[in-house]
Amino acid sequence: MSESPEVPAGAPDRRTPRGVLLLAAAAALLVYAADQLTKWWVVATMELGQRTPVVEGLLWWQFIRNPGAAFSLGENITWVFTLVMVVVSVLIVLTLRRVRSAAWALALGLVLGGALGNLTDRLLREPGSGMGHVVDFIAVPRFAIFNIADCGVVVGVSLVVLLTLLGRELDGTRTGAGAPDAQRVEASPEEEGTRG
Repeated sequence: MSESPEVPAGAPDRRTPRGVLLLAAAAALLVYAADQLTKWWVVATMELGQRTPVVEGLLWWQFIRNPGAAFSLGENITWVFTLVMVVVSVLIVLTLRRVRSAAWALALGLVLGGALGNLTDRLLREPGSGMGHVVDFIAVPRFAIFNIADCGVVVGVSLVVLLTLLGRELDGTRTGAGAPDAQRVEASPEEEGTRG
């Protein structure tokens, strides 16, 4: 019978807590499921280009298939976005192995769920594997049409930026101006005298 390796006394435990991994997985799964279910509903009930008001003048559903990125940029290089989403997803999974902070787990989980949601479209939807067009349907005034996966990515990335600005590390510790500097020890007057 094998046992998990013990962490040496005094050494920091760098393993990701199970609860943190579960939070990241739950966030990713929630975004992914909501994204795929809403896209299925749109494709099943709406015609391409159809516009359905939800809140008059503020919010409506409008079914489009987007071969590019936001604002329809890069329509002729769909495969690039597929590759980028694969790389991002792999990097997030690898990073999660070092995360001990619930806030970071939530942020990365949201981004992962969104990336996988749109990646599924790229891989499985027409016109072909790796070149599929993403289903977008959420429309607001003077903005690009988007989907639930996009929302997950934007909220997750915003959290990443906020955590970075606050000096929160992946392990939950704080760095920067607001962090306690345990390494800094001021010299006593006696020590100052011996240096003179």
